[in-house]
Amino acid sequence: MEPAPGPAPRAVLFDAYGTLFDVYSVALLAEQLFPGHGERLSVLWRDKQIEYTRLTSMSGRYRPFWDLTRAGLRFAAQRLGLDWNYGHISEVYTEMARVMPSLQHISWDRVAREESVIYPADGPDVPGNEIVFTSGFPTADGRGRIVPADLLPPDEVPDEEYPLVLTTGRMLEHWHTGAMTRRAGVLDAIEPQGIAAMNPYEIERRGLSIGDMITVETRRGTLEAILRADREVADGMVFMPFCFNESPANLLTNPMLDPFGKIPEFKYCAVKVSKGGAVPGDPGYGKGRSLAETQR
Repeated sequence: MEPAPGPAPRAVLFDAYGTLFDVYSVALLAEQLFPGHGERLSVLWRDKQIEYTRLTSMSGRYRPFWDLTRAGLRFAAQRLGLDWNYGHISEVYTEMARVMPSLQHISWDRVAREESVIYPADGPDVPGNEIVFTSGFPTADGRGRIVPADLLPPDEVPDEEYPLVLTTGRMLEHWHTGAMTRRAGVLDAIEPQGIAAMNPYEIERRGLSIGDMITVETRRGTLEAILRADREVADGMVFMPFCFNESPANLLTNPMLDPFGKIPEFKYCAVKVSKGGAVPGDPGYGKGRSLAETQR
C-alpha cells in the first residue's frame, strides 16, 4: 500500500514495530504487545472470550493500546457531544454487553474468573453453547433466510494484450506486510524477495524458466519479481504475495468496487508477463535487521 505523497493531515498510527508506512503519518504512538498489557483483553470472536494477562514487565515510552486509545475515544466523543470517560476496559465491555445479546450472562468478572467463555451462555454459571443457533434464528418467524445471488463477471478479464489472470494473497513465511516477519532472520532467509508463481506448464508454454527475473504488468503498473513454479496455481494465472514492499503486488490490482459489498477487486485482473527486469532494491527492513539499522 502506498498513499498519496506527503503526510496525511490526520493520520496517527498505533504500532509496536516501526513500518515503512510510518513516514506518512503525523504521529506514531508506541504500543505495548499483549504480553505487557497488564489488562485483560477480550477478543470478540464468534465462539469465545479470551483473556490475556501480563506476562512481562515493560517500561519506558511504550504504553498499552488501551491507554493510547482512551484519549482518542474521549476526544472523538466530545466532538460528537458525548461524555465518554472510561476508566478501565471493563467499563467498555460492560457497555457492550448491555446492547449485545450474545454477551448475556457473560460478565467481565466471569471472563476474568473462567479465562475463556463460549457464547451464547444460558446462565451466569452455565457453560456456553457450542452451537450458536440451536432452536431458531433471530428473525420474526425464527427461520433462516436464504437469498439467491447471481454471479457477476469480473470487471477486467484477460484479452490479447493481457492474456493472464493476476491474483494475490499471503505466503506462509510472512504475515501481511512483513513488518515483523521480515525482521526475523530465518523467515527472511527462506523468503527474501518478491516472487510471482505460475503453473509449471504455463511457464513452459511461455518460454520462461524457474528462477527468471520477470516483469509483471497490468493496466495499473509494472513490477519485477522472481518466477517460481507452483502446481497449485491454475493454468493461465499468476499469483503474487502482497508482503514485499519492494515488489508491491497491490499496485497492480484493480481498485474497482463491487456494487454491493464495496470491496475492491484485488483478487482478479488481467496481466501479462515477460522475461527480464531489474532486481528490486532493499525493502527498508529485513535480513534480520531493524528499521533503524537499515537507515544508518
